[in-house]
Amino acid sequence: MSDRHRTSVWQGFKAFLTRGNVVDLAVAVVIGAAFTNIVNSVVKGVINPLVGAFGTQNLDSYNSCLKGPCEGTGDAATGVRILWGSVVGATLQFLITAAVVYFLMVLPMAKYLARVEARRKAKEGTHEVVEITELEVLKEIRDTLVAQRGTGQGER
Repeated sequence: MSDRHRTSVWQGFKAFLTRGNVVDLAVAVVIGAAFTNIVNSVVKGVINPLVGAFGTQNLDSYNSCLKGPCEGTGDAATGVRILWGSVVGATLQFLITAAVVYFLMVLPMAKYLARVEARRKAKEGTHEVVEITELEVLKEIRDTLVAQRGTGQGER
């Protein structure tokens, strides 16, 4: 492999890494991984005790027996069980994660970007009015000069 080819591959790789969406994705993965601990703590410390007020604190223990006899737990379990409690727990974790991400990250960022866009459009709108006004003034000057030439007032 020539030095020139190696340099272009390296430059392409650097360009790929420094593109905005790759960096954004990396940040999102790191924040998501760190955020998982918070969500797990909320589910374990808040949601499970609330569910425990009506049944058991461990959602994984909720199941239905499809084919009996369903006895025992873990590897010693017999029968065919549907562990719908695990699905409910995972769904609650997902919903809590999605709600927190939306309300604490997405919604504020969307409002901020909307304000920035509104300011940009307001500046463009002001700029357009100035251009239109200047254009109208130039048209009036042109019309006046044409009128003066037509009546002979412009000659000395």
